Amino acid sequence: MKITPHFDSIEFKCKDGTLYPTAWYPRLHRLCDALEVIRETVGKPIRIISGFRTRRYNATIKGAAKDSRHIQGDGADFSVEGFTSRQLAEVIEGLIREKKIPEGGLGIYGDSHVHYDQRPYKARWGK
Repeated sequence: MKITPHFDSIEFKCKDGTLYPTAWYPRLHRLCDALEVIRETVGKPIRIISGFRTRRYNATIKGAAKDSRHIQGDGADFSVEGFTSRQLAEVIEGLIREKKIPEGGLGIYGDSHVHYDQRPYKARWGK
């Protein structure tokens, strides 16, 4: 289902095949609204690497937080072609400072991707 102009719920399904819970679409819509702002700012498509995760699937991922925001359905790992993870994180930090997207979690995973979520408090990790 189309959530926002550039994001579809299918992009956020768990890697085990479990679809994003339809009852949680309001939180997915809020996340996708923020991703739309990021996309508009960088001027390029966002590639979703990981969205929703079931507890069972999350437990199979080495290093995944037991209480991951992916389980709550309000977090996503993603990348943008032509941007390093650090550059993308700097864009996101700027958007948060400007109050264009909500504060929450922001993680940098090497040169592969960033994580952004909408937890109700600031959290940062990675280099």
